[in-house]
Amino acid sequence: MAKNTVVQKILAKHIVSGEAVAGAPVAIKIDQTLTQDATGTMAYLELEAMGVKKVATELSVSYVDHNMMQNGPENRNDHLYLQSVAASRGVVFSRPGNGICHQVHLERFGIPGKTLLGSDSHTPTGGGIGMMAIGAGGLDVALAMGGQPFRLAYPKVIGIKLTGKLRPFVAAKDIILKVLSILTTKGNVGCVAEYFGEGVASLTVPQRATVTNMGAELGVTCSVFPSDEMTKKFLEAQGRGADWCELKADDDAEYDRVIEIDLNTLEPKAACPSSPDNIKTIAELEGLKVGQVIIGSCTNSSYRDLSVVAAMLKGKRVHPDVTLAIAPGSRQVLEMLARSGALADIIASGARILECGCGPCIGQGQSPANGTVTFRTFNRNFPGRTGTKGDEAYLVSPETAAAAALTGMATDPQKLGM
Repeated sequence: MAKNTVVQKILAKHIVSGEAVAGAPVAIKIDQTLTQDATGTMAYLELEAMGVKKVATELSVSYVDHNMMQNGPENRNDHLYLQSVAASRGVVFSRPGNGICHQVHLERFGIPGKTLLGSDSHTPTGGGIGMMAIGAGGLDVALAMGGQPFRLAYPKVIGIKLTGKLRPFVAAKDIILKVLSILTTKGNVGCVAEYFGEGVASLTVPQRATVTNMGAELGVTCSVFPSDEMTKKFLEAQGRGADWCELKADDDAEYDRVIEIDLNTLEPKAACPSSPDNIKTIAELEGLKVGQVIIGSCTNSSYRDLSVVAAMLKGKRVHPDVTLAIAPGSRQVLEMLARSGALADIIASGARILECGCGPCIGQGQSPANGTVTFRTFNRNFPGRTGTKGDEAYLVSPETAAAAALTGMATDPQKLGM
């Protein structure tokens, strides 16, 4: 009798050697790869050194989203190299400005049930669409592009059962912050987080992707959601309905550990300085003065996220003591905001519009002033990551970030009367 989880079903179709026993070494076939320009340049030099003339994967994509600033010729030189090697090796090239690799990959290429290996630690974002998506080193990705399997320990599966439904102004970010408060950033190596339960059905693919993206901070191999009717709707909206397939755990699937979260009871939260698992509720932080707010990153830059922010900002002005910057996750998101009129509402509020890329999340630009609290919708807040020594970076949802931008302080968005 089958008792398989989603990730076990994906692995069963991809293992080329090894036993399906927790902790045992296995090698799996990789269907897709992605690289970004900060790590990809070396990966493609390695691919060339191997003598690979054409990639052996179903799809490999080279994104430019990290080193976007061109204060000298070096970054652009890298971009031109990446474009040329992509053209010669059968790799899809995503030019600067197209957007953040994980957001664009969801929109354009993610397929339920496939394996994805990426030279970026937040590649597990793809789990939001039902992929087994793993972040790895550039050499591992180069080997996968050359047709070699990826080696890992067969994972334990932590089942995270979601019940209920999120209330207004409580976000997907609050789900993963809750999980981080339970599992922390340590002790989860060799595990996969798999989400199941009736609460999953109400979450959109962008919301699921927020959860799987920041699963990287748990230290798990990856995080996975089932592929269901919501996944189908997303792929059809992207003109990729043919890529959909249903993928769900068996009713009697056995997990190594089960954590239950009632979405009805969640409150807006923040990861406080300086670790993603230093979790407090916004109610506990109420009144904390905030000087900078940045909304974006591969965690929270979808059209869903930014259109909610635009609705909250509409007809209002950013607090005079706050600088608000917003970075759409992709060209598609930016175009949709423009066509809907939401972009005009964001601009009129006094927000600064940044390029579609990683930017401030990796410490490139928008460093806060000394002694300034910064609320960010990002995934990491390690000391100095903002580019400012002694920084005070809090990780929050777009809804909570917008509330702080309007009030100049930590404010529960549920209390704004919107």
